[in-house]
Amino acid sequence: MAGSNPPSPPSSVTHPALTVPNITNFIKVKLDIEKSQYNTWSELFKIHARAYQVIDHIIPSSADDTRDISLKQTDPKLWSRLDAVVLQWIYGTIFDDLLNTIIEHDTTAEMAWNRLFEIFFDNKHSRALYLEQEFSRMPMPPSDHRFDMEKLSRPSTKPVQ
Repeated sequence: MAGSNPPSPPSSVTHPALTVPNITNFIKVKLDIEKSQYNTWSELFKIHARAYQVIDHIIPSSADDTRDISLKQTDPKLWSRLDAVVLQWIYGTIFDDLLNTIIEHDTTAEMAWNRLFEIFFDNKHSRALYLEQEFSRMPMPPSDHRFDMEKLSRPSTKPVQ
């Protein structure tokens, strides 16, 4: 068939999550450790994740749920890309102090989601970690700091009792 057209390549369907240009247009609450809005923020985030078909990146389906095969198994490259998008959504909707507390090398959206949950609900350890990081960022008055360092560097002239 000399005049026939070559077969067209399969159409590539864009995943809905890849079409979100700015997450803050959808999630108006920016999560802050000082305000009690975790429940509001997390509910808005879950609604958005369900609407854009990425809820399984933050709340994995149970092992008993065998209704459909996960994108994680069928297209691992797309799964990884979507996970990075959801992680960007999380990072883009929290304040810098929380971001600095939860960010880790080679993390996943689910890991970041769980760390935020722990900060707000398993408060003892996570709150201590957050406060420790905040304290380490507090500027110390130069004169007091220098005075303490000078006292520590001088040998004591008093006998030890």
